[in-house]
Amino acid sequence: MWRSLILLLCGFSALVQVSVQGPYQRTLLKNLLKDYNRMERPVANDSLPLTVVMSMSLVQIMDVDEKNQVLTTNIWLNMKWFDHYLQWNQTEYPGVKNLRFTTEQVWTPDILLYNSADDKFDSTFKTNVLCNSSGYCEYLPPGIFMSTCNVDVRWFPFDIQKCELKFGSWTFDGWLLDLQMTDADLSGYMPNGEWDLVGVPGERSEVYYDCCKEPYPDVTFVVTIRRRTLYYALNLLIPCMLLSSMTLLVFLLPADSGEKISLGITVLLSLTVFMLLVAEIMPATSDSIPLIGQYFASIMIIVGMSVIATVVVLQYHHHDPSGGSMPKWVQLVLLQWVAWFLRMKRPGEGEDAERPPCAPHLRRCSSGSQSGSLPNAVPSSSATTDLHHPHNHHHHSPHPLMPLHPQNLLVGAPPHLHAQSSTNNNAGLLYIGFPSLDDPASSPPLEPLTRGGVPTGPRVGSGSGGTVGSGGTGIPQSTAPGNNTATSPPPHLPSQFCSPPPPAPSLETPGCASSASSSGVGGGGGVGVGGCSCSGASGAGGDPQLQAILDEVRYLADHYRNQEETDSVADQWKFAAAVIDRLCLVAFSVFNIICTISILMSAPNFVEAVSKDFI
Repeated sequence: MWRSLILLLCGFSALVQVSVQGPYQRTLLKNLLKDYNRMERPVANDSLPLTVVMSMSLVQIMDVDEKNQVLTTNIWLNMKWFDHYLQWNQTEYPGVKNLRFTTEQVWTPDILLYNSADDKFDSTFKTNVLCNSSGYCEYLPPGIFMSTCNVDVRWFPFDIQKCELKFGSWTFDGWLLDLQMTDADLSGYMPNGEWDLVGVPGERSEVYYDCCKEPYPDVTFVVTIRRRTLYYALNLLIPCMLLSSMTLLVFLLPADSGEKISLGITVLLSLTVFMLLVAEIMPATSDSIPLIGQYFASIMIIVGMSVIATVVVLQYHHHDPSGGSMPKWVQLVLLQWVAWFLRMKRPGEGEDAERPPCAPHLRRCSSGSQSGSLPNAVPSSSATTDLHHPHNHHHHSPHPLMPLHPQNLLVGAPPHLHAQSSTNNNAGLLYIGFPSLDDPASSPPLEPLTRGGVPTGPRVGSGSGGTVGSGGTGIPQSTAPGNNTATSPPPHLPSQFCSPPPPAPSLETPGCASSASSSGVGGGGGVGVGGCSCSGASGAGGDPQLQAILDEVRYLADHYRNQEETDSVADQWKFAAAVIDRLCLVAFSVFNIICTISILMSAPNFVEAVSKDFI
């Protein structure tokens, strides 16, 4: 029984195989590394080159430093070759299919990144070398590679960058180490938020140096990336467009607001701040000007020109009329041609026609160029007799000169003269007739004085002692008593002023009396105010009080006429400023649109960037 049990256990032990890998692997490693020299090139024939196949796996684009022109990537290298001294027979070492060696134990190719920007130059992590029984070895060192990259910012932010990763042996030439390549692996790539990966094409090249006749092969992988423009469009381009459109508001702001220059300077300073932000991320190179820099510079030029144009507009708007009149060519170009082109009209144009200027013979009493005294006429005998009338001497007593008011101008004038004066267009010129003061009953009662249909003050026909106005200021009259016959009007007076008035119940007929019946002023008792001649004044110098009043009337008429001329010149300059404002608005709007479209759309991948980032 014991014998049968022992036989059964032996049968089971024969069926179960015991693992012997540990002793075989240790023995194999000992045998392979016994006479191995890691500095020896592992080839069977030293005259033949050792072929190394290289590839890479791009994991992530970590950073693109445009200012320092450095590309930081996470890459896994993959190098494969045949080691003649690391081969074994699997039958002699059962269960040992592959072995792992450190880089300090076996030979590895001295392949480095030529354009490395790392402080240690070689930033790879030294992993183990995996070899199989046929001598095929594979080396996969990962690393964070910092490489130099010629960043071309000409089309920023619509740019595409191509950064090269150039790998090659540092000491072996092409006759000793034949470097080959395979395509890059992008299956494990992690997308970047700022850059889109376009592709990583590779190329093998050989370089011959002057010192040596041997070729030096290298493998170059070109990392092609496209910048994503959404971030820069929201933070740089759109604010710049808004600021450039705010430049147009400078020309829409009224000149009297006093904020046109302030708005232009504020926009200019804002663009300067954005320009500084762009300059911080751009490399300090003069090879090319960034596209966004060109756009910002163009907008700053537009804003600067707008400030200059605003200064010109304000100078025109606030131009002193006494400083000189507008040149003829400026009136022709701005006020006619440019205004017609911009469909602009002067304020008030198309309304009532401008009144005609006063006739020369009606301005002899109101023109500032004439003498300040009343024109004298040779009095008739009856007028001379009336000057010595004791009653008239009573009325020639001195009276204080009262302030001149519109209601004091038309004194004792019949209603038809008021109607004539209201319908006259010659700068509101009035004709005043003074009736005889001998008979109080002949003076018309108090009536409201109107000018152009607007009541301006009372009209007094007669007062106490022949006074004029409500204050009773006496104005002497020299009409002879009892003289009721009016002579013909002077030949120079227009017919609408000296037409025969309607009959009055008084002893005298007001209107255009002859010099024989009245010694009043203004050609038979009429005073030409602002337009009528005063050729019928009696005496050598006329009445001094009337003379002072007429001087004041002439001064007021000339003052208002000059003021109207000054306002007309000022309005002309203001209209020229408005034309320049409108012209600048149109010109700068067109220039802004053309500048924006021509600069931004000049980028080669503008359509692609818009379609991928904004749509």
